[in-house]
Amino acid sequence: MADDSVRSEAPDQQEKDDEGNVNESNQKLLSSNGETTTRNQTLSKRQRKKLLKQQKWEEERGLRKQRRKERKQQRRLERQSLKEEDGGYTQSARKRLCKEVTPSSLRVIVDCSFDNLMLIKDVCKLHKQIQRCYAENRRALHPVQFYLTSLGGQLKQIMDGKDKGWVNWKDITIKMEHYSEVVPKEDLVYLTSDSPNVLQELDETKAYVIGGLVDHNHQKGITFERAKELGISHAQLPLSSFVKMNSRKVLAVNHVFETILAYLEKGSWQEAFFTVLPQRKGAVAVEQDGTGSHEKHCESDSGSDTPEQTEKKD
Repeated sequence: MADDSVRSEAPDQQEKDDEGNVNESNQKLLSSNGETTTRNQTLSKRQRKKLLKQQKWEEERGLRKQRRKERKQQRRLERQSLKEEDGGYTQSARKRLCKEVTPSSLRVIVDCSFDNLMLIKDVCKLHKQIQRCYAENRRALHPVQFYLTSLGGQLKQIMDGKDKGWVNWKDITIKMEHYSEVVPKEDLVYLTSDSPNVLQELDETKAYVIGGLVDHNHQKGITFERAKELGISHAQLPLSSFVKMNSRKVLAVNHVFETILAYLEKGSWQEAFFTVLPQRKGAVAVEQDGTGSHEKHCESDSGSDTPEQTEKKD
């Protein structure tokens, strides 16, 4: 009987303990609610407004999403309407226009054999100029046969590190060999601003070489000397015949390249120069008597051009 009494008292004690725990929990909950209520009551007017604004923002989330969809649909309809007004000028039409591009048989070579004469920062600038040449040639009306020769050293390391996609470039011939090993010497014409020969027109049977050198004019005349050493033809672009500039005549690699592309499209050296030269050059058209006419600023969006540039041509 004593054992039964002990066993009966145990459940009663457990129930009391459970009730105590519940009461304690309720008291804590009431205390917590009380604190929350007190905290809300102690919010400033500005804080309450901010809280209400946040609640409203959350409640209208779905509405904002719907409005975005409607605006997107509206823009899509507007674009479709414009296409219909323009005679149905669609992506397929743009592709047809691309097929009307007429490639030129003219060869343009960027000679990268000056790698050891440049600081790493200047090699980086050359890399950007080459990227610009490639991009401009890809969208030109008369793209040239683009060559990159003597690729190696610092330039190749930079291209491998910053522009790994270069290995997939299209419509370009990239060689580790010197250009004299790639193209017959009799076809070569080195473009250098130190040459006494002025180029009057482009011969599409020739390969024009641009010196890939950015050296702030520290290696003056080096491209001209290289051309004479190799016994190849050399010439400068007719810049002085059409343009008067405030700055020196040496142009960046991409400026020379783009001028050639512009000449092939427009058939005019003056138009080509004023299309390509950056405004900082202060270019002014030259009249027949050799004097400068009205100041005609060039249209340039050369993202990679740098003022410093190479011993390149005019």
